[in-house]
Amino acid sequence: MARTLMVLVVLLYTVAAPLTCSTGDGLRIKLTHVDAKGNYTMAELVRRAVDRSRQRLAMIAAGHDVSAPVHWAQSQYIAEYLIGNPPQRAEALIDTGSSLIWTQCSTCTLGGNCFQQNLPRYDPSQSSSAQHVACTDATCKANPPSGCSRQGGNQCVFAASYGAGDIAGELDTETFTFQSSTAKLTFGCVTASRITLGALDGASGLIGLGRDSSSLVSQTGATKFSYCLTPYFRANSAPSHLFVGASARMSGGSPVMSMQFVKSSSTFYYLPLVGLTVGETKLPIPSTLFKLKGDSGGVIIDSGSPTTSLVDGAYKALRNELVRQLNASLVAPPRGSNTDLCVGQNDLVNGKLPDLVFHFSGADMTVPPRNYWAPVDKSTACMMIFSSTDSSTIGNFQQQNMHLLYDVARGTLSFQTADCSAL
Repeated sequence: MARTLMVLVVLLYTVAAPLTCSTGDGLRIKLTHVDAKGNYTMAELVRRAVDRSRQRLAMIAAGHDVSAPVHWAQSQYIAEYLIGNPPQRAEALIDTGSSLIWTQCSTCTLGGNCFQQNLPRYDPSQSSSAQHVACTDATCKANPPSGCSRQGGNQCVFAASYGAGDIAGELDTETFTFQSSTAKLTFGCVTASRITLGALDGASGLIGLGRDSSSLVSQTGATKFSYCLTPYFRANSAPSHLFVGASARMSGGSPVMSMQFVKSSSTFYYLPLVGLTVGETKLPIPSTLFKLKGDSGGVIIDSGSPTTSLVDGAYKALRNELVRQLNASLVAPPRGSNTDLCVGQNDLVNGKLPDLVFHFSGADMTVPPRNYWAPVDKSTACMMIFSSTDSSTIGNFQQQNMHLLYDVARGTLSFQTADCSAL
């Protein structure tokens, strides 16, 4: 992970070998919209998503790590799971941009600056399946000497620093029970944290799906995973789902498009974006604006960031063309919406806005208006794409009702339009 702005500052462990699931069908994990329990209006949901994206972009501009759990904790979707024997409930934000699996533990107290969460903290002393990772274990010896407790004994410890806070604790193994099966995983039992208030939206921790050996994908021996995110604003929408391993496959119906990931040593999944089309107009954007150049640039597909951000030159080209096409339909953004381009909501409802096409090497991804415009009040809809100073990110708002398959072994991303509520 050589990239300065895209890597964990400190991560004091790695996993030596994958641990297998208890079923050959892989993992099926139900995902719930993180705002689902809040009884928010449509406009409030959009404002919360915009605020999260703005915070993330501000941290990128300030030079902070963007793969941190704090950023991905702004995710709109969380997984519920059980940990230990007897099982204890936990919730985690799903992150394709990092690999660490961690949860706050009972020894992490609010007095020690640990954050509030919706559920009781996991208590390893109440679980018969909890095990410490020893300092002599291969999973700890990967980063000596900082992987061993300074307080003596043979306990492996870890620490991680992020753009908006730090976590530290013990490296343990435990039984995780998901919707379809169980797996014994190495994870961080967090005993101290200093995280920005509200950054994890009440979740207990994080489940990383990145490229490193410590991720859920690697530890379960999986070579692929997929997810399908149900729409933000559909009333009584069914849960979204994450599939890891054999259960990760494309569904029937719509055509499947595929592309190769851009080769990188980062934990991120970079895509070969080369251009954009709005309606029938191909934008005059040099493909070099999207290239990964050493430690900068590139286009990340991000399950956690609510909205899409484009490097500034590409964003300006998109904005200028939308202004030209929409012209008299544009209205002033509502006060406090933190948005740029807006139209009357009827234009969105009546299909008067153009499709947006992302052109990748080998595949075109068509984004319908409802996946990049959203209602921000009773009469106004605004564009959910923003400007970025360095890299570009395709966020989860643009991925609604799209089934995405990450084939890690082959280095490909496949996608198809789908009714995610039916999967």
